[in-house]
Amino acid sequence: MARCSAEPLLPGMGISVSSLLSVVDHLVYAAVVMDDGCRLVAEALGIPPSPGGQHPRWGTRNALLSLGPTVYLEVMGPDRSARDPLRPRPFGLDGTAGSATSRPRLVTWAARSGDLERVVAIARADGVDLGEVQAGSRERPDGSTLAWRMTDLATPRESGVVPFFIDWGDTPHPGATAPGGCALEDLRLFAPDAARIQRILERMGISAEVRDGPPAVEAVIRTPRGMVTLR
Repeated sequence: MARCSAEPLLPGMGISVSSLLSVVDHLVYAAVVMDDGCRLVAEALGIPPSPGGQHPRWGTRNALLSLGPTVYLEVMGPDRSARDPLRPRPFGLDGTAGSATSRPRLVTWAARSGDLERVVAIARADGVDLGEVQAGSRERPDGSTLAWRMTDLATPRESGVVPFFIDWGDTPHPGATAPGGCALEDLRLFAPDAARIQRILERMGISAEVRDGPPAVEAVIRTPRGMVTLR
């Protein structure tokens, strides 16, 4: 029987190419001072994110805001109540509050995948290091545990324009329980060598337009206050 698919396959790889928004799992908004990040997100989007949990391995904690049933915004900052991690916190979160490089900002995004090892191999062949696949978990405020597998979010990945990848397995998706009222309408990616990054994303199964410019990720979000661009 002939295979039917609404999505084209990459030649010789058997990987379906999905539109960008259909594979976005979550966005990461980093803040050296966690309360500042949550406040700025609440001011911009009109809805405050709710506490998520702690990441002992990274020395961080987060707060979440749903952008749809299977997508969310994660505000991430240092967990000052925890021990210092064995390696630097991701996204420059060891920086000093008030410095020009430590302002809260959208630093990267995560894409969902059910075959992390394969995505890592494809990226490596194109000169992009996604790091090793690792297991992660955290406790929610209600005492339940979220568990996942993911590539290493601390690798540079073209300054965060290339995503890290995550597989939630049987764990309920956080986007379904985080505070709602907003929706992701567009994700804009920028890179100095836009055509190369666009080809790399396509080989990993993601159809996205990458625009020329300094490395950046921007999210266009529909909010109770109208359309907002988060940077």
